[in-house]
Amino acid sequence: MIIDPLSLKLFVTIVEEGTIAGAAEREHIAASAISKRMSELENSFGTPLLRRTNKGVAPTDAGITLLQLARGVLHDMNNLYVQISEYSSGVRGHVRLCANISAINQFLPAEIRSFMDLHPQIHVHLEGAISESIMKSVAEGGADVGIITMGTYRQDLEYLPYHSDQLIVITPKDHPLAQKRSVSFQETLEFDFVGLTVGSALNNQVLRAAQDLDRTPKLRIQVNSFDALCLMVEAGLGIGIVPKGAAKPYFKGLRIRPVVLDEPWAQRELKICVRSHEALHAAAKLLVGHLRQLET
Repeated sequence: MIIDPLSLKLFVTIVEEGTIAGAAEREHIAASAISKRMSELENSFGTPLLRRTNKGVAPTDAGITLLQLARGVLHDMNNLYVQISEYSSGVRGHVRLCANISAINQFLPAEIRSFMDLHPQIHVHLEGAISESIMKSVAEGGADVGIITMGTYRQDLEYLPYHSDQLIVITPKDHPLAQKRSVSFQETLEFDFVGLTVGSALNNQVLRAAQDLDRTPKLRIQVNSFDALCLMVEAGLGIGIVPKGAAKPYFKGLRIRPVVLDEPWAQRELKICVRSHEALHAAAKLLVGHLRQLET
C-alpha cells in the first residue's frame, strides 16, 4: 500500500480546521477533491478515520493515531527536503550533534569552529541536552553523534574517548571555604548548594556522592547553566561544584573563588557516543575523527 503524502497533509489539515470546507480553503483545493482523497485513505486502511457530525468532522480513535504518525512523517519529509536541498547551495553534508553543557561550555565552540574551517561544506547542527536524553536521542536516530559525561551507559551504543575535565568547588569570596586550597566533599555538605538541573550528569554525581556518605546536599536553588550557577554563587546563595574549564572564564569578572575538590570522582571522563562508528555517514565520521584528534 502506497500512502500519498498529500493525503496525509490534507488529513492533518482537516483535523486542525475541524471541517473539510476549512481545509479546502486553507489548502486551496476543492472540498470534493479532499473528500475523495479521505475516502480513498480510509479504504486503504480499511477503517474509518473521520467521524462526521453536525458541527464538522473529528478523528476516530484510528484517526487520532494516524494524526500523530502523520505529523511525524510530514516533519521528517520536510527535514529530508531541507537537508537534501542544502546540496544545491553548496552544503555537502549535515551532522546532528547533541552534547551536554560540560562539552558545550568547555570544548565544542573552538572545536566546531576548527572543523567547519576545514570542512565549510558540512553543516553541524548542535543541540544541548542532559546525558541521559542524549543517549536516547542517538539510540533512536534523533542525533548522529552525542557527547556525554561518563556514567551509566546504554548497551546499544558505541562509546569513544573524548576529553577529561576536573570538578572544583566555587564559593563566594567571603565564604568560610574560600581560603582553603582544597576541600573534601564531606566538608562542603555543611553549606548551602547551588546545583544544576535535575537529571543532569553533574547533579546525579553530587547526589550519589552524598548518598555514599548518608547525607543530603542542601540544594538551595537549581539552575540549567554554568554561567547562571556562577552568578548565583557570587550572589551568596550557596557554593557550587562545576568543571574547572566551565568556570574559569568567570574567575576574573565575578567575586567567586575556586577551591580544589579533593575526591577521586572529581576527575571525569567525557565520551562520544554513536549507534555504530562503522555505519556513520561520511560527514558524521569526519566530525567524530576531528573531535577525537583534539581529545585530551
